[in-house]
Amino acid sequence: MLVDYVTSALATLLVVADPLLMSALFLGITHGMTADHRRQVALRGTIIAFAILLAAGLGGAKLLDLLGISLSAFRIAGGLLLLSAAAEMVFDRRSERLKATAEQAITVDHVKNIAAFPLAIPLMAGPGAITAMILLAGRAEGRAEYLVALYGVAALVMAACFVCFLLAERISRLMGITGRAVTSRLLGIILAALAVQFVIDGVGAITPWTH
Repeated sequence: MLVDYVTSALATLLVVADPLLMSALFLGITHGMTADHRRQVALRGTIIAFAILLAAGLGGAKLLDLLGISLSAFRIAGGLLLLSAAAEMVFDRRSERLKATAEQAITVDHVKNIAAFPLAIPLMAGPGAITAMILLAGRAEGRAEYLVALYGVAALVMAACFVCFLLAERISRLMGITGRAVTSRLLGIILAALAVQFVIDGVGAITPWTH
């Protein structure tokens, strides 16, 4: 059903994108900028990230066909990749890795291209989000209403990230370190369950006795 598909897509992309964690990282990579510059970086980064996810959803399956990779194989591999990302969230390794990426980018270029790297890539539209888009687009099986719904969900999630960027300072004060840690771990558990479901779907599609 379309409602179930939209719910699954929203949960997956929200957990992978993690707007609350992104808001904390956004404060770090835009440290020292004026409020106007921060808004510009947030808007540009959000647009770039959405364009990347849109491209992944539109052309990801075709690219797999050209490479001779079945969707079932990609579901299994993608599920394992998302499971790895979930483990990082649960054991608090993801934030450390993303912070290291952000700090490296600040050293190279603090302002000029910060919206594209590291904000859009790889923080917002990283491997996990791109993988999720390709997997979700594959589950749509070419149905137009499902694909339109998926792109709408992706736009909604990116909009949520943008809003969190604008409210980053307030969110940081409200949640504190403990709040962010608890939220990240809960989201990690949810992502782990979704990742396992992707693997089950992939294995089921290539296992004769499940048909």
